[in-house]
Amino acid sequence: MRFWLGASFTDTDQFIELAKASERCGIDTLTLSDHIFYADYESPYPYSRTGAPRWNAATHWPDVWVTIGAMAAVTERLRFAPNVYIAPARDLFTVAKQVSTAAVLSRDRVAFGVGVGWCKDEFLQTGQDFHTRGRRLDEMIPVLRELWAGGTVEHHGTHFDFGPLSIAPTPARPVPFFVGGDSEAALRRAARLGDGWIGNRVYSEEQLDGVLATLRAYLKEYGRPEDDLEVIAALAVMPDAAAYRRIAEKGVTGTMTAPWWLATPEEKAKFGEGSLDLKIATMERFAEEVIARM
Repeated sequence: MRFWLGASFTDTDQFIELAKASERCGIDTLTLSDHIFYADYESPYPYSRTGAPRWNAATHWPDVWVTIGAMAAVTERLRFAPNVYIAPARDLFTVAKQVSTAAVLSRDRVAFGVGVGWCKDEFLQTGQDFHTRGRRLDEMIPVLRELWAGGTVEHHGTHFDFGPLSIAPTPARPVPFFVGGDSEAALRRAARLGDGWIGNRVYSEEQLDGVLATLRAYLKEYGRPEDDLEVIAALAVMPDAAAYRRIAEKGVTGTMTAPWWLATPEEKAKFGEGSLDLKIATMERFAEEVIARM
């Protein structure tokens, strides 16, 4: 079981020290989320009952790749991934260049968590078609793999069409794709094109069993073995080594955690809610009580 840190809603000036602490505590991958701007969104937020987002104009959404580059410079083993990057809200070559550069500068410590997104407003402002985002991502993923492999690439598809070209720098090893989302289309995309799947909510064990069964059925449909896909999911269990071992036996390879969400009242009073000190203190406790016992 590998532990991925969900660091969304973290103030930008905390990320450098948070990355250092993550590496010290045994976190495998630090993740951060992707939004371009805040507005009175036309699109309803799909993960709240009211459709309103859980953040406001003051919430930090630092650029994913700039932040990963800065964190990679102060760590040696920690891996990084967006959870998730809305690639089809950007043009193909911007995505190719950003991810490739981050992978090279981090010495191949980048995984590409990717999704289609829900916020139509961001697509409108970047000039990308919201309604074809899934089909464009399906075409984008194999093209990105080719571009990051180095050498000359030519592609003539439905949404991307270009003659022979190459980009540099390119990573020494393939960048793994982790497809995010719970929809049938997202699960199919993960099974067909992904190296892994990232869930976007907190799952009970029963819910997780259903998702795993669906992923395995799709993997079989696409001629892939059941263990050919990493599964990263946040779980509705109290942090406990025995629980994580049980879930690993089901086929989950990693779980998303943010220990400060379960901070005790005493910890909040001592360190201050939302503070960097609180995040590090709860991570250190999680490392001692859970990670060290795995």
